[in-house]
Amino acid sequence: MVSALVVVGLLVAAFVGYNIGGSSTGVAFGPAVGSRIVRKTTAAALFTLFAFVGAWTVGRNVIDTMSDGIVPAAQFSPTASVGVLFFTGLALLISNIYGVPASTSMTAVGAIVGLGLATGTLDAALMFTIVSAWIVAPLIGFAVGAVIGRYLYPHLDARLSFGRMRDPLLRIDRSGPVPRPGLNENASRRDLIGAALVLLIACYMGFSAGASNAANAVAPLVGNGSITMNQGILLAVGTIGLGGFTIARRTLATVGDDITDLPILAALIVSLVGATIITVLSQLGIPASLAVSTTCCIIGLGWGRASRTATLAELATPKPPGEGETELATGSLTASPAAEEGAGPTVGDLATGEAEAPTGPPEDVAVPGIGTEEPEEVTAESLFDPAATARIVTLWILSPVLSVVGSYLLFALIL
Repeated sequence: MVSALVVVGLLVAAFVGYNIGGSSTGVAFGPAVGSRIVRKTTAAALFTLFAFVGAWTVGRNVIDTMSDGIVPAAQFSPTASVGVLFFTGLALLISNIYGVPASTSMTAVGAIVGLGLATGTLDAALMFTIVSAWIVAPLIGFAVGAVIGRYLYPHLDARLSFGRMRDPLLRIDRSGPVPRPGLNENASRRDLIGAALVLLIACYMGFSAGASNAANAVAPLVGNGSITMNQGILLAVGTIGLGGFTIARRTLATVGDDITDLPILAALIVSLVGATIITVLSQLGIPASLAVSTTCCIIGLGWGRASRTATLAELATPKPPGEGETELATGSLTASPAAEEGAGPTVGDLATGEAEAPTGPPEDVAVPGIGTEEPEEVTAESLFDPAATARIVTLWILSPVLSVVGSYLLFALIL
């Protein structure tokens, strides 16, 4: 006989998975849907498929860590499981209310840490490793973004051209008794190559999201034996997919707040770097935030692009008071090597139909050398708002801290 608490736990887990699917699908497949490579339904199907592959393979390591690593599995009673999942769902609620990509993984781990502190069963050595990864991963994202922005991004931007396709790349032929998928016959070779790149990175993001997020929905239930590992993965991915097919249609329409204002080339770079970081950490069994890593990569990419106005020697040399200082602008990704030409379309432009498919091969634009560009040549609209960035970072820190404190008080004083 299944107890009422187990049923409540399953329902809360389904709620968490549903919201994860709703938010993650838009971030992963926003560029692909915005540029009309695939439709929303196809995007949801592909996201669900690759999230399942990620959860079934690499994601098992994260589930192991969160179900029987941070605290012993025996601590996850039905009541404790509901409490941990409650704080995970609360993080999603806070994220939705404030429009900030709060880390579900960090908050879920925080709730488990509160349980461990209240019961005296916390694995301090493992938590030290996890927290160290939370510090190092965003720094790696920033550093990789900065290097790409300073040395590679202008050259890629000058040679690659992304736009909005007039018809979806993938189409379904319903003329026969069985629908058959196929490619858009009117797509050019360049469209096919560019679309394949966008689609591959979107699927990779789906894989990474499944690997890191499945544990957030079901780890406590796997830990207490209410469901098996395989059942947990199926439950998590099933509800994540349900969110992808329903509420994610709204996030796909707006293409996700994190990437809407980015040129599509920058969005692809950020997605690739962020997904790689999280996949590596998931393989190591470390739960980490995709939103945190990708946002830090965005900042690094913009800083690296802006730093091209000065050489490394000039950046390292302090200026005497009164003399002109090297100006590093944050809004650099929206500028092209030739400022008058403007940048390529942003993901938001593609989603709203304001950018169309480019015609003809990309022009051969000369890229100025490092130290020869003027600040106004690499500056356009702000890449990120400092005030908004401060709010995001504050909630990144505050969410897991409040989760730890709330969970500790719940399990130490009430349960």
